[in-house]
Amino acid sequence: MIVIPAIDLKEGKCVRLEQGLMEKDTVFCDSPADQAREWERQGAELLHIVDLDGAFAGEPKNRASIEAIVKAIAIPTQLGGGIRDIATIEAYLSLGIGRVILGTAAQRNPALVEEACRLFPGRIVVGIDAKNGMVAVQGWAEVTGVTAVDLAKRFEGYGVAAIIYTDIARDGMMQGPNIEATRALAEAISIPVIASGGVSSLKDIENLMAIEASGIAGAITGKAVYTGAINLAEAVVLTKRGGA
Repeated sequence: MIVIPAIDLKEGKCVRLEQGLMEKDTVFCDSPADQAREWERQGAELLHIVDLDGAFAGEPKNRASIEAIVKAIAIPTQLGGGIRDIATIEAYLSLGIGRVILGTAAQRNPALVEEACRLFPGRIVVGIDAKNGMVAVQGWAEVTGVTAVDLAKRFEGYGVAAIIYTDIARDGMMQGPNIEATRALAEAISIPVIASGGVSSLKDIENLMAIEASGIAGAITGKAVYTGAINLAEAVVLTKRGGA
């Protein structure tokens, strides 16, 4: 299991939201490229990028910042937010993004996921964001009637590289991830699962490592590494040595 720092982009800056609410944002860095370099320096093996403006608008909104990040670091990246069609996927992959994350588009148009996996094998990730177990889309503004597990099962056999599972109620709240829901999802599918939302201490990372055998491939952390609640370099060492 690896620890994956997040850079969430809003109006070209690194921010963190509470429970996905755009009006509850905190700016942590004015230069996303500089922040990306810092996470790479601390040992990150993969960088998670979210175009928040794009997620709400349904189209890319922070391309200049994304391009600057890609140019600034050597480690691979994965990007989500406002990606709704093959042309956008291809444009981002051509830019140097390693993997593209489909969230709202995956829920509304599973055929897009299937086609994207065929065209770009190993480079498509599905993001499933849930509130009380139900999938939320459109930058978390709309909760659907589909369960996270049922949606994830749809993508078995498509060739999806990973499922990123976020519990919205935990995101940005520093309360720890939803271990039971994450494990239940991972055990229900054969696709590797990346945990997200609420990862706020080394203990949280250890708790996820304890269920790694269920199919947990990584843990995304955002607010905690910005506030210092998690020292990224220490977290990377922890996962390398297999726990405390």
